[in-house]
Amino acid sequence: MAQTPKTYNQPKVLKSQSQALEFATFYIGEALCGIDILLVQEINRQIEVTCIPKAPDYVIGVLNLRGKIVTVIDLGKKLGLSPIRVSKYNRNIIVNSQDEHIGLVVDRISDVIITDSSKIEPAPSNIGGLRGKYFKGVYKTDRSLIGILNIENVLKEDSSNPVNIAT
Repeated sequence: MAQTPKTYNQPKVLKSQSQALEFATFYIGEALCGIDILLVQEINRQIEVTCIPKAPDYVIGVLNLRGKIVTVIDLGKKLGLSPIRVSKYNRNIIVNSQDEHIGLVVDRISDVIITDSSKIEPAPSNIGGLRGKYFKGVYKTDRSLIGILNIENVLKEDSSNPVNIAT
């Protein structure tokens, strides 16, 4: 009886493969930012918000969005920038973070961009006054730089400024 030769599992060499990523981009003042489009539930106009007493200064309030309570924050204030200026261009980007809906109020919406993950560069610790810990990286276009937000870091609770107030 002939023996079959033993074969050994050779480790596979993983090639660095980049992926296509899509980002919803928006402005906070003059700063162009983006978030992974897969995190965006919807984008809508600013709707009536109920103020919450003793909430952190960046929390605008809460709203009822088709039966779900959504905490609405001023993304400019949360990132350490100037507050969002009220205008007809303001939009509320609804994201889901830790099983809670959060509304991010921004000055205006820009484009959806598609890029390769290899083109996202690491975020410097301080991006033009923005808090670097809130950014995954930076994407360079021909005309601008887009700070790619790490939404989980932006919305992460800290002892002095909890975001989760809608219970």
